[in-house]
Amino acid sequence: MNPAWISLAALFTVILISSFSRTNVGVLALGFAWLIGHYVSGMPVSRIAAGFPAGLFLLLLGVTVLFSSVKVNGTLDRLAAAAIGLVRGHRALVPFIFFLLAAVFSAIGPGNIGATALLAPLAMEIAGRMKISAFLTTVMVVAGANAGTFSPFASTGLIAGGLAAKSGIEMNPWSQIFFPNILAQGFIAFSSYMIFGGVRLWRPHPHDPAPAPAVSQANWTWTHWLSVGAIGALVLGVTYFKTDVGFLALILAALLSFMSPGEHRKTIAGVPWDAIVMVCGVSTLVSVLEATGGMQLFTELLAKISNASNVTGVIAFVAGILSVFSSSSGVVLPAFIPTVPGLAALLPGADSAAIISSINVGSHVVDVSPLSTLGALCLASAGAHEDKNKLFRNLMIYGLSLSLFGAGVCYLFF
Repeated sequence: MNPAWISLAALFTVILISSFSRTNVGVLALGFAWLIGHYVSGMPVSRIAAGFPAGLFLLLLGVTVLFSSVKVNGTLDRLAAAAIGLVRGHRALVPFIFFLLAAVFSAIGPGNIGATALLAPLAMEIAGRMKISAFLTTVMVVAGANAGTFSPFASTGLIAGGLAAKSGIEMNPWSQIFFPNILAQGFIAFSSYMIFGGVRLWRPHPHDPAPAPAVSQANWTWTHWLSVGAIGALVLGVTYFKTDVGFLALILAALLSFMSPGEHRKTIAGVPWDAIVMVCGVSTLVSVLEATGGMQLFTELLAKISNASNVTGVIAFVAGILSVFSSSSGVVLPAFIPTVPGLAALLPGADSAAIISSINVGSHVVDVSPLSTLGALCLASAGAHEDKNKLFRNLMIYGLSLSLFGAGVCYLFF
């Protein structure tokens, strides 16, 4: 059989199994990647191993180790209690605070990955304490981070603008790149808030948690202040010095471990290895799909239904589907934007700027997927009480459904 069809079938099998089984599908995906890549496609094992997302692994490992350390020594609990005290028990406002903070952090330079890496652990901790859905929290954080990521100051906005200019298409960085995306992400956040439990947060309930008491100054020790300093150093390093998030977080975590050596084992035990294996395993299988032509096959199947009138919707849908399984700015934008001039030439009447806007929006609305870096960060940061498999499945389904939403928005407005 054609390796492209086999690899595509394997990916859908993994997704299907994740829907009804508690098995860690990351391990299964790694097995499929080896069997299909080596025995069906003849790829050397070293080539298959090269598809393992080492950068994503280091990012997830660094952030989760650092915040596991901050949680074990009690600093995260104190920060969460302080944040809860600021909203005075009005937990219905908390998801919007997550959205706004993520948007601002993303827009000023770190971009969507940096903003999510900084906010996800604290947001998930606060959500758990206030009994706010981990799913809704993930959607709000990711939508906020993506809302700001096409800012002319953020890396994704620079990538999109630079690729468009290199392709000979001039686009206004604000009106044609930034604003279409922030409007789409804002609509996603508001709609998700209304549909997935936000309205219920406004209603008093006998089992709702009481507002947490403020943490007194006496409860803070030098270890806690050093931990806050480590978080601040991570923010500064990512925002102003463009430091690699994963490696910086690992160094800071190592420094904190010297302060409390007795807690190091608990810190390592608190790392969500199951979520990390799940995301990295499926990402490795996706790299095999790209090598065997499985993703190209899927793209061609969808591209056959496009024409000048629906190309914006179709391209947004295809970009969204691929972004569910791969990097939006690192893979989809560089792969799709350079093809726009040729595509527009083949479809008389198609507008190049509109197609690029559709690629931008379609590829990023789905980043809540647990296979995207943003969704993976939130999944890895979810509390121990959360069912990670269920959250993985729900985020996957929602991410796939947003590819249709992005296609509809782009078809109607572009």
